[in-house]
Amino acid sequence: MSLESMPRQDLLLGIEGIASEKQIPREIIFESLEAAIARIARQKYGEEWNITAEISRKNGAIQVVRNFTVIESPEKLGTDEEGEPIEYNPNTMLTVSQAKKYATDPKVGDTVTDPLPEPEFGRMAFQTARQIMTARVRDAEKGRQFEEFKDNIGDIVNGIVRRIEFGNIFVDINGKAEGYIKSNELIPGEKLQPGDRVRALIMDVARSNSGPQIFLTRTHPMFMEKLFVQEVPEIYEGIIKIKSVARAPGSHAKIAVQTDDPSIDAVGMTVGIKGTRIQPVVNECHGEKIDVILYSEDPAVFIVNSMQPAKVAKIIVDEDTHTAAVIVNEDQQSLAIGRRGQNVRLASQLTGWNIDVMNEAEEQEKRQREFKEKTELFTKGLDIDEMIAHLLITDGFRTVEEIAFVELSELSSIEGFDMELATELQGRARAYLDKMEQDYKAKGHGMGMSDDLLSFDFLKRDTILSLGAAGIRSLEDLADLASDELVEILGQDNMSERLAGRVVMKARELAYGIGESDEEQRVEE
Repeated sequence: MSLESMPRQDLLLGIEGIASEKQIPREIIFESLEAAIARIARQKYGEEWNITAEISRKNGAIQVVRNFTVIESPEKLGTDEEGEPIEYNPNTMLTVSQAKKYATDPKVGDTVTDPLPEPEFGRMAFQTARQIMTARVRDAEKGRQFEEFKDNIGDIVNGIVRRIEFGNIFVDINGKAEGYIKSNELIPGEKLQPGDRVRALIMDVARSNSGPQIFLTRTHPMFMEKLFVQEVPEIYEGIIKIKSVARAPGSHAKIAVQTDDPSIDAVGMTVGIKGTRIQPVVNECHGEKIDVILYSEDPAVFIVNSMQPAKVAKIIVDEDTHTAAVIVNEDQQSLAIGRRGQNVRLASQLTGWNIDVMNEAEEQEKRQREFKEKTELFTKGLDIDEMIAHLLITDGFRTVEEIAFVELSELSSIEGFDMELATELQGRARAYLDKMEQDYKAKGHGMGMSDDLLSFDFLKRDTILSLGAAGIRSLEDLADLASDELVEILGQDNMSERLAGRVVMKARELAYGIGESDEEQRVEE
């Protein structure tokens, strides 16, 4: 049926139907149809005219008009926004006297219209109108889909596998859009086939000519977190909070939970009676073993909990270096480390601390080695004999910095020391540090490093020099890194992903004045 013969009320009903079916505003359908009618009218009356069409939103009446801009005279057109002279166009411009034919009191700058007969919509014209309208509706539908899914980044969606290309999975998401799971975002070992139902996390959404590109993942830690939100009502309601998740997809995972209600067993509620709550998550993650860990604000307690199922005999925490030495009995060491180091690596990722696992004999050996190293440091750096160095170490001094800036009364209170010796030791310690600082700055400047990076107190000096050797010359260079890039530069043994994130955030705060809340806002934008 052609538009010409279509009853106007039926036209309005048709527009309402399309808008409802495509879930886009009816105004977009009106504008698309108006553009199509104007296109057909220009084909009939002349492309040189400025022709527009308008459909009444009340009764569906169609009005087609030529539009003219009222000018003073062809010689007085002035210039455009770029300063170029405006050319006179008799097809789109009328002088005031000419415009009186179409308006009673036209003024310069007004737009006057000349009504035209509604064009006849033959078969070819109808085809043209339908093509234009279909294209605009499709663009509007793509825009709606992009906005809808962009707001759902970080949510789990259900879909059906439609096809598989080179190991990559294309998923139909509820008939609304197509999602894409790269082969490396699939859980190792799982085999999906066309027609299978699949759940995945929306990781990112990008615009494209064919519609929104929706990137999905089944390996991201947040995927597991959102699965627990769906399976555990107390997590959904916020009674139990998930503090962090670490995964080796398809193999092993650790999740830390916490609650402010002392009457609730956060771990037990998350696991469920006989594992009824955790088992659906395990099944969805292709049999991944999941340790549910109780979170603690005390780093030592949290690290001990994170080492499950291994039992920890002792833990030594170093706040300055953000490292922890976990000491276990020899029969627990392999369990604590895990196959190929998986258990301790996941514990490090979960807590954000660098964790070193050792048995008691290794810890004793390490202590002896550190005692020897400190003895050598003090004897050479302060030019003292071993006996005085041993007294300092035994009294708890670990670094030259501690000796340099401790209260003199604390130094002089060591057995065998007096105020004169304490003053001399502190003077030697400060002279040693001054020399070390000069040597450090000289090395850094020799690599072209700026003082702002060399003075970055969030990292050890040796680590900062390692950054310089890798081409990081300024605090801005460090701030511009992604956390995984920093881990790659320094190595996983020296920098965890979470600690790298904290380092980069601190660098951005100092270099650009961007705090954590500012960074979150920037990501949202």
